[in-house]
Amino acid sequence: MTAPLTTPLTSLAVAAPSLESLGLSKARPLVLVDVDEVLGLFMQGFGDFLASRGLEFRIDRFALFQNIYEPGAAEHLDLAKGQALFNEFFRTHCHEIEPAPGAIAGLNRLAKGAEILILSNAPAEAERLRAHWLERHGLPHPLILNVGPKGPIAAGLVGQTPHPTAFVDDLLPNLDSVAEHSPATATFQHVADTRLQPLAPRSERHPRIDDWAELAEAIEAAIRR
Repeated sequence: MTAPLTTPLTSLAVAAPSLESLGLSKARPLVLVDVDEVLGLFMQGFGDFLASRGLEFRIDRFALFQNIYEPGAAEHLDLAKGQALFNEFFRTHCHEIEPAPGAIAGLNRLAKGAEILILSNAPAEAERLRAHWLERHGLPHPLILNVGPKGPIAAGLVGQTPHPTAFVDDLLPNLDSVAEHSPATATFQHVADTRLQPLAPRSERHPRIDDWAELAEAIEAAIRR
């Protein structure tokens, strides 16, 4: 999970690297997968990082910076300070998060019949540590770090293949963005942290599946169509 995005949607795809340059084949379906709260337990890891800085992370709303508090404080931490902590976490600690339950097995299952591309919204400084995290957990898939809604970059990627495509994210703005820019792509919402699950907004537009075994099965069905 990262902070919700409010950049307006457009109908144009952004320049995207070629699938071949990423080591991906056009001969199989393509699945784009987020990291935070999809493959990895971001909120848990970020909370541990904040605790090491003497701060409290109270998950009482589906938000990020508004959940950071000084010990005993009634008002959340200044948003600019929260952003600085967020950037520091990705620069130094984002490789320490735990995998989401079932995520590794689910993605390995999908990889038997599809090409996997990791599409993560994170600061550019996180690329080395995020790639290391994927490799350490046996997920040697290409990684693209994005900024802003994911629809434009997703459209640039899936437009290169004639095969079915799917996209998984926890945030509705990203799911809506992909649906807007690439309507043929099957979209799925997954929220890994059990504390967030009852708080996370959902939409009938995107199937919400928080169990990775069920999610992998649904994605397989979608890309076989």
